[in-house]
Amino acid sequence: MSKQSFGLIGLAVMGENLALNVERNGFPIAVYNRSREKTDTFMATRAAGKNVKPTYSLAELVQSLERPRKILIMVKAGAPVDAVINELKPLLEPEDILIDGGNSLFSDTDRRTAELEAAGLQFIGMGVSGGEEGALNGPSLMPGGQFSAYKSLEPIVTKIAAQVDDGPCVTYIGPGSAGHYVKMVHNGIEYGDMQLIAEAYDLLKTGLGMGAQELHDTFQAWNQTELSSFLIEITADIFTKMDEDGTPLVEKILDKAGQKGTGKWTVESAFDLGVPIPTMIAAVTARVISSYKTDRVAASKVLTSYTDGKYTGDRAEFIDAVRDALYCSKICSYAQGMALLARASQEMNYNLNLGEIARIWKGGCIIRAGF
Repeated sequence: MSKQSFGLIGLAVMGENLALNVERNGFPIAVYNRSREKTDTFMATRAAGKNVKPTYSLAELVQSLERPRKILIMVKAGAPVDAVINELKPLLEPEDILIDGGNSLFSDTDRRTAELEAAGLQFIGMGVSGGEEGALNGPSLMPGGQFSAYKSLEPIVTKIAAQVDDGPCVTYIGPGSAGHYVKMVHNGIEYGDMQLIAEAYDLLKTGLGMGAQELHDTFQAWNQTELSSFLIEITADIFTKMDEDGTPLVEKILDKAGQKGTGKWTVESAFDLGVPIPTMIAAVTARVISSYKTDRVAASKVLTSYTDGKYTGDRAEFIDAVRDALYCSKICSYAQGMALLARASQEMNYNLNLGEIARIWKGGCIIRAGF
């Protein structure tokens, strides 16, 4: 019986979409999920009629794959990744390759790399950016680890990655935890980018009293300029979404954000390495402040402003000034991220190619942008 080319563990939305992407690009895949029901539902719906083999134990998954086995782990970062690896290790043979596609802390990736290399296994820590849509149609991929393991994976990852004018949005990032470190900084830049957009929105809404339609028109126009980017595009789009009662959905969203850790880790690493990243620090701080919703509501009843915040000067000049400030600040956010990557590359011997990293961020990923 023929064996599958690739294995995937974890059928949440990202895992499902990556599995379908791999299969669509010509690589037979075997999948496993801890919950049998999830696997059965996937096979009966989205994977129906495709070259996807369901397996119901890790041993069955391992036996279904051609050697050297290539297995992508798509489970929650932290202890769940260690649990899967520990269960897999006795089932694998030398030169088999495990890939962690989650947002793992880079120091965890270094530890896992050392442990698996000692057991004769290969390990890739791979950042995956693009969300659900990117996972299905072409993400930006940031794999780090043994170069030999990357070369084994190259035929697959170059096909499933986003494709831009100068090639697929994937490259070998560097040894050890380089891939997860670069993905962490990518997310730090993303934090900064989103905070800048939120502050531009607030200036236009509070300062000029813009409604949803005018905000849509403004951000859509900006997206036709050097500000062209995925985040500006989806910001423009959200202003057209209406709630069931016909009012703009954006005005119903609670101003309270959570975080998964990558932004905080970026800030911590920057402090450790002595690299100033003020935009990202401010963005992480703003997220923490947003979580104090109850306190902020209580304070707003005691602390009042002396002004209504409305801008009385030239409206067009104000809009242009906000646009220019946003553009300048976005450049600063990306530059801070690149400065941090450059320092980390020196300190951790990643030997990063910053030009290639910028290139693979041209498509697929959340921070893709024209400039």
